[in-house]
Amino acid sequence: MRAVVIDEPGDVNVMKIVDRPIQKATDHQSVMRIHAFGVHRYEVLTRAGGSPSVKFPRVIGVEAVGEIAEASAQSKLKVGQKVVTMMDGFGREVDGSYQEYALVDDSNLFPVDFNGDWVTLAEYPENFYTAIGAIKSLHRKAGQTLLVRGGTTAVGLSAVKLAKVMGLKVTATTRRKEMLPELIANGADDAILDTDNKLVTDKNYDGIIDMVGTVTLADSIAHLNQGGGVSLIGLLAGEWVAKEFNPFTLGGKFLTMFDSTNVQQDLVDEMFNLISENHLEIPIAKVFKLDQIKEAHTYVMASRALGQVIVDND
Repeated sequence: MRAVVIDEPGDVNVMKIVDRPIQKATDHQSVMRIHAFGVHRYEVLTRAGGSPSVKFPRVIGVEAVGEIAEASAQSKLKVGQKVVTMMDGFGREVDGSYQEYALVDDSNLFPVDFNGDWVTLAEYPENFYTAIGAIKSLHRKAGQTLLVRGGTTAVGLSAVKLAKVMGLKVTATTRRKEMLPELIANGADDAILDTDNKLVTDKNYDGIIDMVGTVTLADSIAHLNQGGGVSLIGLLAGEWVAKEFNPFTLGGKFLTMFDSTNVQQDLVDEMFNLISENHLEIPIAKVFKLDQIKEAHTYVMASRALGQVIVDND
């Protein structure tokens, strides 16, 4: 099988396609045939050495869609069964999606009921799972207002789609004026600018999903209604620590976060039920093949197109 192996961090040229034997299933690990996977900006960061916990050599890639090629001795999964995998060390602590087959722990293989093609399926796992987890972490009710800060990201677009069918009134943000109509076209009730880490509005919201990060946290809290909350799920600005944060600004409000590291089958099922029942999808920005992985990384960082970049393994 082909695998994209990184021996040491660096630019796109450190990604080498090599031939490897397909691993054998173990007592608790099954072999997954990877048909497609999403490519993310944070994987580019990992490739470049920005994830200190990732040890090389490594096959990166945090999510994949495909089928069971060989089930483990203890698995209830069957050969040919459609599954997704994501996070939980995949592509970081163990080899991930940038290959044709992967040995995956059974606890991180999630059966899905989805009738579309593999490339379409690949737009969902990490994007929609993070989005639904963030929405549910805010405990908002139908009819309440939600702001998606970072609305042009794949997770942001997913949050808009899911929140709408869950009955919320959704506003999405962008830093580019020309993207405001695109956010409306992709389902948001309203779209506003986020300029110099400040929301260009005097409105407040019942909930805010913040993907920009610690640099916008204080401004997000300032735009909450009483009883409202912020769910911090991203660090697009690249800063991990909130500087000079005043916790007393949270009076009558709350701050939480959603981490998609530990994936739960029941939430995966709920997510795909909403996707199937409401025909939800986000744009697919561009599709590459595995041997175009360098081009895929370059495109992810350079493109301003809406949607998910996907590698098609078939």
